[in-house]
Amino acid sequence: MNHKPFLNLDDVKRIAAAAEAEAKANGWLVTIAIVDDGGHLLWLQRLDGAAPVSAHIAPAKARTAALGRRETKTYEDMINQGRTSFLSVPEIEGLLEGGMPVLADGHCVGAIGVSGVKSSEDAQIAKAGIAALGA
Repeated sequence: MNHKPFLNLDDVKRIAAAAEAEAKANGWLVTIAIVDDGGHLLWLQRLDGAAPVSAHIAPAKARTAALGRRETKTYEDMINQGRTSFLSVPEIEGLLEGGMPVLADGHCVGAIGVSGVKSSEDAQIAKAGIAALGA
């Protein structure tokens, strides 16, 4: 039987706190979503003033990053380069930059998705969250 690491609640809280700190340090009003490796929601936090739609987009980005095991920017780039047929992939909705897988010991253990500002800024917040794990 193989074994792999997983996100526990303390990990999720650490990711969320670091992402929130990055957002607040820049005055960005966002929603932060964290999922497990199967894309199941573990954390959803909408900062005061964040657009209501961001509470739908952030989990979609996180789920897409977890299921695809890659940054959502990869999908956005493929579509922007003309591979629009990728829009028909089932169960994948968050095809915008701002979703990042969380990797530990070579395994995807979950993902974070951020929505509310420019996609590159969403990604910056997600990266800050993941960095808090030190993985």
